[in-house]
Amino acid sequence: MARQTADNQPQKETGAVRVYGVLRDEILTMKLVPGAPLDEIGLAERFKLSRSPIREALVRLSADGLVSMLPNRSTVVSAMDFRRIPEFLDALDLLQRVTTRLAAQHRTTAELTTIRTTQRAYEKAIAYCLKSGESLPMIETNYEFHMAIAQAGHNVYFADLYRRLLEEGRRMLHLHFEFQALDPQLTAEVIAADHVEIVDAIINRDADRAEACAHAHAIQFKGRFMQFLDRNLTAQIPLTHDSAVGE
Repeated sequence: MARQTADNQPQKETGAVRVYGVLRDEILTMKLVPGAPLDEIGLAERFKLSRSPIREALVRLSADGLVSMLPNRSTVVSAMDFRRIPEFLDALDLLQRVTTRLAAQHRTTAELTTIRTTQRAYEKAIAYCLKSGESLPMIETNYEFHMAIAQAGHNVYFADLYRRLLEEGRRMLHLHFEFQALDPQLTAEVIAADHVEIVDAIINRDADRAEACAHAHAIQFKGRFMQFLDRNLTAQIPLTHDSAVGE
């Protein structure tokens, strides 16, 4: 895979970039589960590279919060603390409301164009994901959509805090999508409906409605994700049959 440089000349992808991209995708889609060890020697053998680009990729993943480098020099996929998810969802709700409200108040015409472009990309990604069963395109375009809104709010502090939450929540979004996909009646239009409402409010510079739509979007995600957790926690409870009962 090649990248484009500033003068539009293709630039060969480095080993570290390739390793970073592959591992990042595998972590975001839970192919590498939380707590999974990432052995430099094993990864070097897998990618047919020296340990130097492997280490570089792991450092970058660590900066993204996707891996944890432990004191004993081992590296693992970062844990997901499900006990703190209600706190996370509350913080996401608050920052989603404020960034969306500010975007409705302060967005420029160019920023609105970017928001609408990311919205269309998200809708296409959702349609593809529902057909393919893959979640990564949806995860990426959802992030780009919400960050376009945050940047249109013109408050770098709120945008940075929101970015951290969105990045931390990417694996949660994968789990959320897998849970949603169990519904055979689900369509791309239904999933994207909240984004459409948010964009319409931003177009009309209706700050109150933008905040309300953002809040409803966050609450819907919170409710569905908690349903997912309840469903999966219940599934872990063993059911045993006691033949002595009733005898």
